Amino acid sequence: MEHTPTKTRDVVSLMKPGITLMSVLMAAAGIGLAPGGISMVRGTLALFGIGLIVACAHVFNMYMERDSDRLMERTRRRPLADGRMDPRSALILGAALTLIGLAALAVVHPLVAYIGALAIVLYVLVYTPMKRISPLALLVGAIPGAFPPLLGWVAVTGRIDPPAVVLFGIMWIWQVPHFVAITLYRGGDYANAGIRTTSVVHGDIVAKLEALAYTTLLIPISLVLVPMGVAGQTYFAIGLVAGLAFVVMAARGFLPGAGDRWARGLFRFSLLYLPALTLALMLDIALA
Repeated sequence: MEHTPTKTRDVVSLMKPGITLMSVLMAAAGIGLAPGGISMVRGTLALFGIGLIVACAHVFNMYMERDSDRLMERTRRRPLADGRMDPRSALILGAALTLIGLAALAVVHPLVAYIGALAIVLYVLVYTPMKRISPLALLVGAIPGAFPPLLGWVAVTGRIDPPAVVLFGIMWIWQVPHFVAITLYRGGDYANAGIRTTSVVHGDIVAKLEALAYTTLLIPISLVLVPMGVAGQTYFAIGLVAGLAFVVMAARGFLPGAGDRWARGLFRFSLLYLPALTLALMLDIALA
């Protein structure tokens, strides 16, 4: 019995609760922005299912990477890498989360379940092994990572509309500077584990250029929601300021002496960017 709290924490950590919660919040934003309405029961079921499929993808990812995780300072204490949990238990957990999550999404709408299943396949069977082959794995892994707001939208409308694609695009683009920042201050870890990030394969300068290019691209993509009629002037102002600040943060990486401290700062700023956009959208809705 004395080990129960630790085991519970380990099980929860396999599901990456922080990332899973953020994905659920982005899905909720998709639900809130979609035209029409959805019952509280279906909306809750959609968020529940989306949370489970995100969690299951993380569980399977940690199962597949348990050996390489032992080689990284950042991940060596994970339950599977550290030997605190039986890999078979993780597989069972992942399978259960998958089945329950997809079943919940199927009740909401079949298209939501299909997209959810695609997300799992892309993340687990394509992105995870591809990380050891090519830096392009980031762009592939960002696809399922960007699905939550799209899934939320489809849960309401039952179709993929242009604004939903823009919401997907914002999250897809955002993940690039977010992850590149991590790889820049954890470069040694990724190299030791044999993960071929842009900084490991092509060097830090190319990685910084990649981060700058994608932060710049975020500005026009995020602001497209305004002429589409999904967002208003409050969102435009906040989105423009946040986007420009993100670009400035990325550009500072080319200043002399920019190193781990700058990369950590870029990472932290990326964590503020999406909540800022979400808050701006909520303000627009409240002021409408």
